[in-house]
Amino acid sequence: MNRLTTARPCGLTVVGVGPGDPELITVAAQRAIAAATVVAYPVASLERPGMAAQIAQPWLVPTQQRLPLLFPMVQEAEPRQQAWQHAAAAVAAAVAAGERVVFLCEGDCSLFASSSYLLLALKAEAPELPVRVIPGITAASATAAAARWPLALQDEQLQVVPLPDQPDQARQLLINARDHGQPIVLLKVGRRWRWLRPLLEELELLESALYGERVGWPDQVVLPAASVPAEERPYFSLVLLRPAWPAVLPWA
Repeated sequence: MNRLTTARPCGLTVVGVGPGDPELITVAAQRAIAAATVVAYPVASLERPGMAAQIAQPWLVPTQQRLPLLFPMVQEAEPRQQAWQHAAAAVAAAVAAGERVVFLCEGDCSLFASSSYLLLALKAEAPELPVRVIPGITAASATAAAARWPLALQDEQLQVVPLPDQPDQARQLLINARDHGQPIVLLKVGRRWRWLRPLLEELELLESALYGERVGWPDQVVLPAASVPAEERPYFSLVLLRPAWPAVLPWA
């Protein structure tokens, strides 16, 4: 018997819903969402819907209880820690009440993900809570697929990092990638594109870069980086950089 057709969420199922397109949500994730009685998801503000919930909307059921959980976008430690602890307590309470809870997370559950903080908090709050984690497609993978761009080949070491706030830090990161022929994914480019594009051009890396923005959404942008003007861009933007290619490729 096919396990996917019979599987039911345990107490908590954490689901990666991908970068934006609901069609990129896996079959396992769709089934977990459909079987849940409570749908929890992160929000930056309780007055606004969360991105993960928007992505999963076509797969939600009207009778399901919604549980928005605040994950504030701040630098201070205390508000974030309090929010993570509150989220863990709310999820644990719902499971203890007999609910089947699914927590939606944009992208993948394990890569710069809000769900990682929830799971870490639950280890302290409710260590016996049964948890299932279903991975999702990352924005980097979706961008690479849209452009038929290989993220990593052969023995290459792919680096995935948020773009540093300071140009000097980014410069050193890029020089190291260039000198070692190391492919790199730069996340959360946003407003930094104003200085990142000129920096890539200065280091002769602009023609080796691919730009992605709101990948998976109807207004997605996936273009050679050289064709994107040096101006402030949306927060959910990224750059794929390939400074070199392996010596052995299909063409001789």
